[in-house]
Amino acid sequence: MTEKQKIVHSEYIVRFSDCDPFNHLNNSKYIDYFLNAREDQLMQFYNFNVYEHAMKAGCGWVVGQHEIAYLKPVNTMETVLIESLVLRWAEKDILVEFHMWNKEKTKLKAIMWTKFFYFNFATQKSELHTEELTKQFKALECLQFETSSFENRKIQILKTGE
Repeated sequence: MTEKQKIVHSEYIVRFSDCDPFNHLNNSKYIDYFLNAREDQLMQFYNFNVYEHAMKAGCGWVVGQHEIAYLKPVNTMETVLIESLVLRWAEKDILVEFHMWNKEKTKLKAIMWTKFFYFNFATQKSELHTEELTKQFKALECLQFETSSFENRKIQILKTGE
């Protein structure tokens, strides 16, 4: 797996129905766009279907926390580029970072961190990642970014354009 495969991306058109009266993407819709993009990217780049996994394993990832920074407005019918990458993982959780750019990747629109917990649907409790999942996460880990806090990471991205 190359470093480029660790940061995956896809393009989306911002729909009128997702925007507020000012023709800006509604704040709550950023989360939808980011999470839908990640799901699509897992399928496209890693051939990993989170729903099939959940049905077979009886476990899946649930959102425990979002941190988001809205940096520039996103407009109706604008094409955006959404990137995602795994920042870190642990026995029971994973931290994913998202970036939303304009199509040309010259203007950063938003950054989000989402902490997902691996969850057993039968027991209704968090679960340890399997050995197979741990191997997959290890293959993704290697990008060395400042991850001590969301605010520090946001500043780093804004300075370096990563």
